[in-house]
Amino acid sequence: MGSKERLIEATSELLWERGYAATSPHDIMALAGVGQGSMYHHFSGKHDLAVQALRLSIERAMDANGLLDSAAQPLERLRANLFLPRPGVKGCRVGRMTQDPDVLADPELLGLVAEAFEQMHRKWAETIREAIDAGQLPGNVDPDDLASAFQAVIQGGYVLAKASGDQAPMDAAMRGAAALLDVAATSAASQQPAITAESSLDQILRHGVDGGEDMAATPANRSGGNRLGAH
Repeated sequence: MGSKERLIEATSELLWERGYAATSPHDIMALAGVGQGSMYHHFSGKHDLAVQALRLSIERAMDANGLLDSAAQPLERLRANLFLPRPGVKGCRVGRMTQDPDVLADPELLGLVAEAFEQMHRKWAETIREAIDAGQLPGNVDPDDLASAFQAVIQGGYVLAKASGDQAPMDAAMRGAAALLDVAATSAASQQPAITAESSLDQILRHGVDGGEDMAATPANRSGGNRLGAH
């Protein structure tokens, strides 16, 4: 890893640990093990470096939520994502930035944070919509509302864990969110019409094997013939 990459890596870790305001160029150089000349050769200053580091943090946060993009069933992906390892006491790499007044006052840094949350929201909402289309969640669920709820629970879990200095509140928040998801899934399952051999046969007789002909109206059917047995 070259000096530029070490500087970005060090800044990313310090932003996560301390925030932007409390991270100094001296801290960054010390952690990266590079001198001032190297730092200012690659970056114009702390802000420029912080932008690159925050982009790295966002990329890692998106990668960590990659289960939402897997090939599994949408409901499975939602549950699996809720139970991803999350270091509650350390906090969210991206959410941590919203607690920093210097970030809130910086349009570029704040814009990166806002876009990261929006990107994550889209991933949640798209997966929820897939689950609804698959009949795994009730049709009256609003994907955007539920996506916002999941994001709020996750960020709230980080806050509670940091406040108590304990991972337990984060884990409890995730179990609670998963339990609510399971309740919704059970509700959706109960709304699905029961499929029996009798109802399937009735559908075939009414619409034909390929769905194109009403067999009940065919001459063979009217005369008592059994078209299904004719083949």
